[in-house]
Amino acid sequence: MFTKQDLIKQLSESSTGEATYPTKAEAERAINNVLDGIKALVTKDESEGVNLVGFGAFRRVTRAARQGRNPATGEVIQIKASNSVSFKVSKPFKDSLN
Repeated sequence: MFTKQDLIKQLSESSTGEATYPTKAEAERAINNVLDGIKALVTKDESEGVNLVGFGAFRRVTRAARQGRNPATGEVIQIKASNSVSFKVSKPFKDSLN
């Protein structure tokens, strides 16, 4: 699995010798800024989410309260309503996988 640290390394190193970011610290700062921006925009109450053309869209979704079942005991439990994030891959990205 490709991790955040792998992405930082990839941005700070290049096979051609010319790095996108000269240091790992600068690459990490850039990645953190992008991720923090996405989180901030998606968590705003009035936000419609973040759409990155050619990549995908992040949206805030609300899950309704519902009943569930404890798999160990079979007991019926109430699951509270909650907010979550959904990601929908863009068509060009999806097409590039096949």
